[in-house]
Amino acid sequence: MAQRNREQRAAAAARRRAHRRAHAGYGSPGPDSFGSDSSGFASFGFGRFAAGAANTGTSRAKPSAETISTALLSAAREHGAGDSEAGARIATLVAERFAEQPVLVAAAVQCAVAPLVTAAWERGWAPDDLHQAARRRLDAVAVGYLVDAIAEESQRYAKATVTQRWSDDLRQIGAVVWWEPTQTGGHLLQWVRRHARSLADALSTVIQVLAMLLALPVLPRIIAPPGSAAASAAPRRGVDQKMLARVRALLAKAESTTFPDEAEALSAKAQELMSRYSLERIVVDSAGSPGSDPYPAAARRLWLDNPYVAAKALLVGAVAEANRCRTVLSEGLGFTTVLGDEVDLEIVELLSTSLLVQATRAMVSAGSQTSRTGRSRTRSYRQSFLLAYATRIGERLSTARDVSTAAVADSARLLPVLAARERVVEELFESMFPRSVSRSYSVGNAAGWHAGRAAADLAVLDTRRAVRSAGS
Repeated sequence: MAQRNREQRAAAAARRRAHRRAHAGYGSPGPDSFGSDSSGFASFGFGRFAAGAANTGTSRAKPSAETISTALLSAAREHGAGDSEAGARIATLVAERFAEQPVLVAAAVQCAVAPLVTAAWERGWAPDDLHQAARRRLDAVAVGYLVDAIAEESQRYAKATVTQRWSDDLRQIGAVVWWEPTQTGGHLLQWVRRHARSLADALSTVIQVLAMLLALPVLPRIIAPPGSAAASAAPRRGVDQKMLARVRALLAKAESTTFPDEAEALSAKAQELMSRYSLERIVVDSAGSPGSDPYPAAARRLWLDNPYVAAKALLVGAVAEANRCRTVLSEGLGFTTVLGDEVDLEIVELLSTSLLVQATRAMVSAGSQTSRTGRSRTRSYRQSFLLAYATRIGERLSTARDVSTAAVADSARLLPVLAARERVVEELFESMFPRSVSRSYSVGNAAGWHAGRAAADLAVLDTRRAVRSAGS
C-alpha cells in the first residue's frame, strides 16, 4: 500500500511539472495564425535519452513518465517547426524502447496532453473551437484522439462549475468517456486496441495533436472555462424552444427545396419570426428598466469552411447586421466572431448556417466558368457570386427586420432599449477587438456578381405563402 501511495504521489507530481512546463513552453503567435515554438531535442534531455537507448550495453537511470512526456513534447515542437518526419521517428523510438512498459508510456502521454488541453481553455479556446481547428489541420484519427483528450480532461471539473454552453460544446463534438478510466493503461492502451493500431502509430498521432495544441494562439475569451467562478454563475437566458422548432422547420424546408424563390421566401419568414420574437423579448425584459438593457452582450464563433472564407464571412456579417450584431473575421484561423444579445446570436447562427448552405448550392449549380480563351474563371466567378449574394441578402433581411420592428407595439419603450443594447454591443466589441481594421472586397467577375444578386433577388417578399408551406 505504501509503495502504491508513493507511485501515485510521484505520478501526480509529474503531472504538475508537465502542466507548468506546458505553460512555460507556449510561444506567442499572432492572433490569426498557428505559430510554432521549436526547441531542440537536447534542450529537453532527449539527446541523452536517445543515446542511452542506442547504447544498450551501458547502465542508465530508469526513465520516468516525465522524461518520456518531455520527449514527446520536444518531438511535437520539431513537427510544428516543419520537420514532418519528427513525429513518426520519435514515436517509433519511444515505442521500441518501452515496448515492455506500455503503462509507463500511457502515463507519459497523459502528462503531456492533459495540461495542454487545460492551457487551451485558459487561452480563450472552447471545445468546439479545438474540434473545428483540428478538422482543418489533422486527419480524422487525430481529430478523434483530440476529442477523447477533451473528454478525459473534462472529468476534472464539478458539474456545477461548467456552463451550459460548455456542456453543449462537449455534447456537440461527441466528447464522451467511452473507455474504462480505472483500467490499466487508461485511455491510450484502450484506444490502441479499439483502433487496431500499434503503439508507435498511437504516439505519432499524439505528437500531431500536441503540435497543434502547442501552436494555439491566444483568443478573446467568449465563454467562461470550466472550474472558474464565472462558470458557476446563473445560466443565461435562451430562446424559446417552440420558436426555435418553428424556425428550424422553415430553414430545413428552405435547404431541401429545389425552388430558389421558395427557399428565399422561407428564409425571409424565418428572419421575420425570429426578429419579431427578439423585439418582443426586449420589450418584456425592459419592463422594469425603461431605457436600458438588463442583459450584457455575448459572443460566439462561427467557423467557416474553405474556400471563399472571406466571402462567406460577409454573408454572416450581413445576417448579423440585420439582427443588431457585429462581426469580426479571423481569416487565418477560419472563423468569424459574432457579438450581440444572446437571442440575436441564436438568430444569426441559425440563419447564417442555412443561408450558407443555400448560397453554396446556388453557386455550385452554376457550374464551372471559362473565359473566351478557355481559361478557367470559376474561382473569381464564385467569389463574386458570394459577395453579391451576401450584399443582396443583407438588404432583404434588413427589410424583414424593419417590418418586424414596425409591427411591435410600444415602440416608445423599444427604441431606447435598442439604443442601449447597441451601446453594450459596441463596448464589448471595443474591449475584445481594440485593434480591428475594416476591410473592403473587390469584385473581379461581373457575371458572378449579377448571378449572385439574381439568386438573392428570387425571394418572394410576401411571406404568407411561406407560412402556409411551413404549416404555421
